[in-house]
Amino acid sequence: MKRALISVSDKNGIVEFSQKLVELGYEIISTGGTKKILDEAGIKTLGISEITKFPEMMDGRVKTLHPNVHGGLLCVRDNEKHLKDLKDNEMELIDLVVVNLYPFKETLKKGGTHEELIENIDIGGPSMLRSAAKNHKFVTVCVDPEDYNKILKEIEENGDTSLELREKLAAKVFRTTAAYDALIADYLTKKEKIEFPEKLTMTYEKVQDLRYGENPHQKAAFYAAPMTGYSLASAKQLHGKELSYNNIQDANGAIDILREFLDEDKKVVVGVKHTNPCGIGTGDTLIEAWKKAYDADPISIFGGIVAVNETIDEQVATELHKLFLEIVIAPSYTEEALEILSKKKNIRLMVLDINQEILNKKKIVGVNDGLLIQDMDFGKIKLEDLECVTEVKPTKEDVEELLFGWKVVKNVKSNAIVVTKSGQTIGVGAGQMNRVGAAKIALDQAGEKSKNSYLASDAFFPMPDTVQLAIKYGVKAIIQPGGSIKDQLSIDECNKHGIPMLFTKMRHFKH
Repeated sequence: MKRALISVSDKNGIVEFSQKLVELGYEIISTGGTKKILDEAGIKTLGISEITKFPEMMDGRVKTLHPNVHGGLLCVRDNEKHLKDLKDNEMELIDLVVVNLYPFKETLKKGGTHEELIENIDIGGPSMLRSAAKNHKFVTVCVDPEDYNKILKEIEENGDTSLELREKLAAKVFRTTAAYDALIADYLTKKEKIEFPEKLTMTYEKVQDLRYGENPHQKAAFYAAPMTGYSLASAKQLHGKELSYNNIQDANGAIDILREFLDEDKKVVVGVKHTNPCGIGTGDTLIEAWKKAYDADPISIFGGIVAVNETIDEQVATELHKLFLEIVIAPSYTEEALEILSKKKNIRLMVLDINQEILNKKKIVGVNDGLLIQDMDFGKIKLEDLECVTEVKPTKEDVEELLFGWKVVKNVKSNAIVVTKSGQTIGVGAGQMNRVGAAKIALDQAGEKSKNSYLASDAFFPMPDTVQLAIKYGVKAIIQPGGSIKDQLSIDECNKHGIPMLFTKMRHFKH
């Protein structure tokens, strides 16, 4: 008679699965709560203590860590010495292991205490899974209830599982135990406040396969961290087709910018195209903010992403409906707004709470055969941090507008220049090889609106040429980090033309 050892924390489907195994001629070995449930269902089981000849002890911490269990799992069945050892020690083979692990992740999500988390670190479960997975040439191992039917189907049809299935199940086991250990390691590492450990262990869970990557010839998938806060992984999709790789990148850029304005009372609308903002508007009402964001660049917003920090109502939805948009992200929608926007089959409508905390505060970027990891750029400037370096001082309204531009330029690819006026972006120069080139793009886009506008730069001016160009277009005030050995040249240029310039002493390169 074949034997199955079953010990699960997720009891879904286990009674039906075990009953079918019994019908197929398996003897069931079980432990603790799993045995109790199977016994209550009328399924005859052997207790683990009947196999080990030892009682479960230390509140269940020690029950399966025994040679009678692991010998039955690890025995190489075409090795005569292994079989002799098994017989000499009165051990029996175990053919199937069904184990899922203590709910460490779930305990972490619900905010369990340190003591609760430690008690939810499974030891015996991973040990049995690893033993069975190592010996998958002979032993079937299952860690996921989704695989119950596959296993039963092959046993019913062939009397046993195929080697192909056992290999797949074994690979899943090692992925599962690796992810489990990575989550525990991450928790303990963060508890000890170790920012960059000597071994970087991370785990992510697949959200979905994507139709393709940046281009149709590239395969792609979307993975999320096990714990998510303010992120696209936490957003709920209400309508539209599945997100694509580029959609996710652009939407992530949009919510990054939106969060910059979390501490403000104004309504904000962010338009993004290819991860760069193409139009941002603020106002006392959402419709006012929308009109500013749209008017900032009515061409680039076509096929873009829109994110807002206020409930979308019928009035705003009517305006959004006039355009082709890939995604709309909002904290909520009125019923009327949903009805209007849902008339377009493919538009993705997402709900995301802007007030959630960002849980994963490291930014990870892949490079060939490696990773770069750094803190996310949460750098913010307060009024007291600003230094006016010119003879002419800015007004309160000037400072407010300059800080608006500063929040935007932080989220534009470097080299970056942003030109604003009245809580609206009117020119965005992104990703240029030199700062003057970025400024020219932004100021040309602003055109006539550049008169009495405000200019923000993500890094310092090594030469006065950017300031000279800004003055030529009629810029009223400038904000930049400062820090160049030739800062004085730009300061002198501002003084010559009587315009204020603020230094933030913080740069925001974005690559």
